[in-house]
Formats: sequence, C-alpha cells, structure tokens
Amino acid sequence: MNRVFYKGRFVFAAVMLVMIMLGLGTRLAFLHFGAVNRARLMTMRSYEKQLDGRRGRIMDRRGDPYLLATDYILKDIWIDPMQIQKQAPEHAQKVIDGLASALGLERDEVAEKVGRHSQFAYVRRKTHPEMAHVVEELNLYGVYAREVSVRHYPHGEFMCHVLGFSNHEGVGSAGIELRMDEYLRGVPGFMESVKNGRRREMHHHRGQYVAPESGADVELTIDQYVQDSVERELDKAMAKHHAEGAWAIVQRVQTGEILAMASRPAYDLNKFQKATDKQRRNRAVSYNYEPGSTLKVIAFAEVLDRGLVSARTMINCDQGTSYFGGRPLRDYHAYGLLSVEDCLKKSSNIATAKLAAMLGRKTMHETFVKYNIGSRMRVGLPGEEGGVLRRESKWDGLSLSRMPIGQGIMTTALQVVGVYSAIANQGVMMRPYIVRRVLDADGKTIHEERPQIMGRPMKPSTAVEMCRMLGRVTEQGGTGRRARIAGYKVAGKTGTAQKVIGGRYSDSEHVASFVGFLPAEQPQLAIIVVVDNPQPIHVGGLVAAPAFKEIAEMAVRYLDIPPYEERERRDAHIAFAQ
Repeated sequence: MNRVFYKGRFVFAAVMLVMIMLGLGTRLAFLHFGAVNRARLMTMRSYEKQLDGRRGRIMDRRGDPYLLATDYILKDIWIDPMQIQKQAPEHAQKVIDGLASALGLERDEVAEKVGRHSQFAYVRRKTHPEMAHVVEELNLYGVYAREVSVRHYPHGEFMCHVLGFSNHEGVGSAGIELRMDEYLRGVPGFMESVKNGRRREMHHHRGQYVAPESGADVELTIDQYVQDSVERELDKAMAKHHAEGAWAIVQRVQTGEILAMASRPAYDLNKFQKATDKQRRNRAVSYNYEPGSTLKVIAFAEVLDRGLVSARTMINCDQGTSYFGGRPLRDYHAYGLLSVEDCLKKSSNIATAKLAAMLGRKTMHETFVKYNIGSRMRVGLPGEEGGVLRRESKWDGLSLSRMPIGQGIMTTALQVVGVYSAIANQGVMMRPYIVRRVLDADGKTIHEERPQIMGRPMKPSTAVEMCRMLGRVTEQGGTGRRARIAGYKVAGKTGTAQKVIGGRYSDSEHVASFVGFLPAEQPQLAIIVVVDNPQPIHVGGLVAAPAFKEIAEMAVRYLDIPPYEERERRDAHIAFAQ
C-alpha cells in the first residue's frame, strides 16, 4: 500500500512539474513573440524628424520691438483620405462638414480631398493657431495638424528692397535676408519618437531629442521713421511725374550709416513670389545710370584741391556753345565770363569741361578712381553694382569733356551720395554700411559694424570751400533753389541726364536727380533722390529737388538737428555755463 501511495505521489508530482514547465514555456514564448511583435509595431510607427530653429529677427536701429522681419508659428491642416474612407460612411461626412465650417472652406472643396485615393492631402496650409485649435478640438479621425515656421514681414512692402526675403525653405534669397543668412538661420534640431494609430506622437516613447537653436537677430542702421518719409516722397514723385522708377538714400556723413534706402517700384515681401524682377530690383545700389551734372563736383573739387584755380577765377563759358574734340558742347543758358563758384551754381557744362582739361586725361581718370567711381562701395547688400568707368586708354577724343559732366560714365546712387558725403565730412570718405550689429539669442553682441574710412580724396580746406560753393546752388538763381529749407542752409547739386536708348541719347527720356547735404555749415546728413524717366517735366531741379526738400525737412525735425544759428546759440550758452 505504501508503494502504491508513494508511486501515486510521484506521478502526481511529475505531472504537476510537467504542467508547470509547460506553463512557463508557453508564457516565455508569449512574452518573446509579443515583444517581437511590439518591437516590430513600434518600428513601423517610429519616425525621425528634423526640428527647424527659429530664424533670427531683423530690426531697425532701435532694436526690439521695432521688428521688420520675424518668424510666426502657424499650422498646416492635412488629412489621410484612405484612413477616413475606411471608417463608417457618416464619418467622412462629419469630416467634410467639420473642416468646411472650422476653416471657412467650401464643402465641395473638402469633399474632393476626402475622396482622393491617397494617404495625404493638404486641406489648408499656414493656418492661424486659433483656427487650427478649433480643428484639433473636433478630434476627427484621419485629420491632423502640424506646426510650420513662416517668415513674416509685418509692414508688407515697407523697406522691401533692403530686407529682401527668405524663400519657402527658409533660405535667405535677397537683401539682408540673403546677406546675413549665416547669422539669421537657426541650427536645426533632431527628434526620434513614435506615433499611435491616429498618427499622433506618443510623447512617453520619445527617444533622442536635440533642441533646435534660434538664429541671431540683426539690427540695422535704418531708422523706420526716416525710411517711411523717404518711401512716401518717392511714391508722390512717381505719381506726380509718371516716372518709371525712383530711389533715394539718406546717409550720416560722419559715420557712413544708412538711415534710409528706398526704391520704387516696390512689392509685398509676404507675397514675394508674385513680384517681378523689375519690382525686386534695389535700384539704389544695383542700377547703373549716367549721373549728369551731379558728378561735376569731382572736377571742381580736384582743380581747387590742386590750386589750379580759386573760387573767384573767371572762366569764359563762350556764350553757351564751345567745341571739344570737334563736337559742340552746350550750356542750358548762354553765359560769358563766370567765376568758378558761379559756374558751379549755374551748372555750366562748358566750364566743367575746361576745368577737366586743366587736369588732363590721366589725372581726371585717377580722380574718378580716387572718389570710388567704378568700384563697389561695399555697403553690405547683395547685387551692388560698381558703375562703369572705362580705362583711360579706352577714352576717345570726347571723353575728357563729357565724362566730368556725367556723360559716358555710369554710377550708382550710392557712389554719388558717397562723393557728397566726403565733401560734407571735411574730405573724408566713409564706407557706407547698413547693418549695425548682430545679437545672439541671449541679446549678446556677436558682430558689430563700425565707421570705416575709405579714403581722403580732398584736403579739409577744399571740402570747406566746396560746401560753401554748393550752398550757393540752392540760393536764388541756382539750379537747386527748390531744395531750400527754411532755417537751414542746404548744399547740393541738380542732375538731368539723357538716357541712352538704342545706342543714342534720347531727347524724351531722362534721369532727374538731386543730391546734397545739410546743414551746409556743419553737415550731418547727405541725401540723394533719383527719378527715372519723369514725364513730361524731366529737370532735376523741378522733379527731384522738391522730394529732397520734403525728406530733409522731416529728417532734421525728427533727428533734432537744429538750424546753424540755433546751434551757435546753444554752443555759446553751454560755453558760458561752463
């Protein structure tokens, strides 16, 4: 009996042990294959994503909050049509009704996208976060939203040619956006994660995560208020004179800082893809044109600087017609004997040609080079042209008499205003610049532009004399009297140049300009205004000088630049107080 009893216990124990082993084996197999299946599922739903860093902001000279360009976070609303179609028929209708109502779309438009045989379709791109939130609250299966960074220009076409734009891939493609792209663009981040069956991220399964870094902010030398005045006056000039284009620059003469730069026609930066090449062109730096009489100051300054004449030396203007290289050269009005300073005031072509003849071809060419004619000014904007100055060996018999009066030579507005800034700055030419500094995400300056001398093309005494002589151009009897400002002495020069059409000078198409500085006694601002092909009036003194006046009047008030007499009284009061 004991044997039977012990044998039964043994069998029972053996059976139980086998059952336990089978159970454990089954569980292990289940866990193993389940883990494999889950791993496979997780792999199928895992994804990697590049995280774009915020592009840096662009601001005017006063910094934040004077934003000119920034990034907005919007959302793209998209659907998986195949996923929606697998649900009950009423679900598709619910999606159509819900999206049409939330996004303000036509139901037929949404229905067409829901009915596609694909796994992806945009419903609405770049949706405002509030509107996207309404969609997300509907919790519709097969409907998704994802963040997208969009470049935004709060003022539309304002300062469009200076700012430029970044394309849909976030790459700077024009203006400051292109020039400073290495600073503005952020450093991308990286993320590994898993999506659930509704294609939403499972945050608790997120793997590797490297946060993106924001780009640096760029602070310009531009002042929005001065810029706004310039753009308004250009628009007025365009409308009043039916012009093809217009451009202007305002520059601080002592530092070279660009306070305003504008060009017309303009375009909306938020719709850059709709703009034509003509609209995108920054004519202030990329348009080569014959400057006409505004270039005469170079010959006058050089003969004065070399002591070949004085301001009171008399020049015979041959009653309005003289011959150089066998060809006639005429003045707008007939003059006989005029002093050098009156020749400049009356803008005599003949007198300018005779002064250039005193210098000779080689010296005249070297003088143009000295004033940076034919070379880029390196302002810090893409597309800057350098003008056209032929080698002296390529000059013909007319070049010495025509180029000093602004014919047969091409410049940019930036070059011309640079010449006048040098005169205003006691003969020191400063490199123009438009970027003030670059700030990292913590507000620390990582790059800063500083005033830089480009050259000293004339003696300080010559510059003082030229300031006085150019101040007479805006007096009664001068060609620039419409640029005068009450309480201020303005120094400057008009320019009216015939355009070359089909290889010949046109009698009907011109470029009108005025360039000058103020206050003439102690100059602070240099301004140039150029109007392309104004009609029917085309004279610089009638077309460009009034626009110069309006810009200058606003600038001196806003920048608190007092008239010379008031400044003298202030200085005397300060000296007395000390």
